[in-house]
Amino acid sequence: MNIWKNKTAAWPVANPVITCASLSDAGFPSNFVADPFLYIQGDIIYLFYEMKNPITMQGDIGVSQSTDNGSTWQQLGIALNEDWHLSYPYVFDFNGIIYMLPEGSEKGDLRLYRATDFPLKWTLEKIMIERPLVDSSIVPHDGKFWLFGSDHSGISNTKNGQLELWYGSSPLGPWKPHKKNPIYNTDMALGARSGGRPFAYNGNLYRIGQDCGETYGRKTRVFKVEILTIDEFKEVEVPLGIEESMKGKNAWNGARNHHLDVQQLGTGDWIAVLDGDRVPSGDKIHRFVLGSGSILAVSILIVLFGILLGVVKCIVPLSWCPHSMGKRSDEFLAWERPNLSSKVRLFCSRLNRAILVLRARVRPNMCTGTVVLTLMVLVAVTLTCAGVSYIYGGSGAEEPYPFEGHYSQFTMLTMTFDARLWNLKMYVKHYSRCSSVREIVVVWNKGIPPEPSDFDSAVPIRIRVEEKNSLNNRFKVDPQIKTRAVLELDDDIMMACDDVERGFRVWREHPERIVGFYPRFASGSPLTYRAEKHARKHNGYNMILTGAAFIDARVAFERYWSEEAAPGRVIVDRFFNCEDVLMNYLYANATTSPSAVEYVRPAWAIDTSKFSGVAISRNTQAHYGVRSKCLRKFADMYGSLSHRKMEFSRRKDGWDV
Repeated sequence: MNIWKNKTAAWPVANPVITCASLSDAGFPSNFVADPFLYIQGDIIYLFYEMKNPITMQGDIGVSQSTDNGSTWQQLGIALNEDWHLSYPYVFDFNGIIYMLPEGSEKGDLRLYRATDFPLKWTLEKIMIERPLVDSSIVPHDGKFWLFGSDHSGISNTKNGQLELWYGSSPLGPWKPHKKNPIYNTDMALGARSGGRPFAYNGNLYRIGQDCGETYGRKTRVFKVEILTIDEFKEVEVPLGIEESMKGKNAWNGARNHHLDVQQLGTGDWIAVLDGDRVPSGDKIHRFVLGSGSILAVSILIVLFGILLGVVKCIVPLSWCPHSMGKRSDEFLAWERPNLSSKVRLFCSRLNRAILVLRARVRPNMCTGTVVLTLMVLVAVTLTCAGVSYIYGGSGAEEPYPFEGHYSQFTMLTMTFDARLWNLKMYVKHYSRCSSVREIVVVWNKGIPPEPSDFDSAVPIRIRVEEKNSLNNRFKVDPQIKTRAVLELDDDIMMACDDVERGFRVWREHPERIVGFYPRFASGSPLTYRAEKHARKHNGYNMILTGAAFIDARVAFERYWSEEAAPGRVIVDRFFNCEDVLMNYLYANATTSPSAVEYVRPAWAIDTSKFSGVAISRNTQAHYGVRSKCLRKFADMYGSLSHRKMEFSRRKDGWDV
């Protein structure tokens, strides 16, 4: 989406608009949401979807509504709850009555419900077809109604690769099976299973199918129906027109999206909803299996380590192995040879003898033995970390943080020149994968500019070539920036996407502030510029480096290029420094609150210029001396900052400790 809620909102609103977290926060606990269907009634858009109850572990049908064309949503609650699993809530109207055709194949049939008090109260209207059809959709075409659905109960039916077609004179039935049923019984990757409501566009009928090849619900496919009669059916795949994200797990639908519903608004505009997931189906089980396997491997290594040190004398005590201690006759031995217990005892004996062989070949007091033991320790530590990470570390996605139940996006802006191209390429590859980054703007100050195609970027990248090499270019008004939030981040700073997302979350709380990651404290007489260490010693800061900070593009850039800031821009050009100091003064002058800045502590940050040898400020003492001069000049122009102070550790979430 690219919808602005109002003039003061800190967004456009970004996907996802409804999550299991937003439902749970509204008082309707859910493990996931999927299968969204739209129903438009005047200026209100209703959204029906499957939501998984964390207590019953079955699907119920939830509903939300939007009065601003899908920008924001109010969670209304559970529309339909049965004693069996429900999903795929296909909602439609016929003769002024609203119906729902949910998937409830666990019950063994296809049921139609009628709204008695829309949208939260429904009653069973009839059993449409006594078959356990999955993901059924109805569409009118050429004077008939057509029902698409899949039956996975047959032995010969391919799961997620089977599709049947039914027809009738009314969407309420009765229904007759198509002569060529099943019209699909093929590979699950070819899009046979329905993935949303069929729709008409420019006189053509389109069907949406699921590609379940790599994982369940990997992606949606769109098919143009060319022939649809009671005797024939033919369709061809057409481009969906939605590009897959390159952000992987950091994208809300990076791993799969298996459902799409398209509707036309009364204004003539089109709106579409689709579901998505960051991880493949069964990811938790997959990670648990890998983690358990890693821990098991560590256990084996510990036993081997003990064997080599002589602590473990045998792998399996023979007393654990079933055997007979009685006197054995020839007849008994003949009977015992094929016996399972004797074979197990023989295996245990051979396994224990292997200890002697292993200890003879690898001796701890020898060089070879020491190397082997060291390698075993390293492998065990690595496997332990991997196992714990698989089991307890989550999916590995660096997800965004919602604010008031909504997500947003921001533009990244960095200023650089030709000698720092290595830094820039690494910068773009890393930050373009962060969830909320919409675009990266590179302000090119000097040298031959690169092409956008030179970068490995998951988002659009724009090179803005400047005529003059000036630090003032960092804050130039740029009408092409489509987001209100801009992260000004130098190309030699590398930090985790999670830290960036936390900073964005804090800025959305206070869009009138500079929110960043490097605090500074200007104090003393004469006024002196000091680093974070000094700020922490005095438990406070009054400036934030704008080389790593979020700002309001519409406000900050106009403020920086105002007439009031003109003398300050002259000083920035004279010293080739202090543009961020000037911006801090301009923000401080524009507010009556105690501070116009906010600090967020990153988990880690790396200065990559130290590896490439292109650091701009190599002499820190001289650099700070110039900035102190700027402080005094700006203080004469705009007033002092020394009376302002924000303390550390103010936030309850601990993000500013």
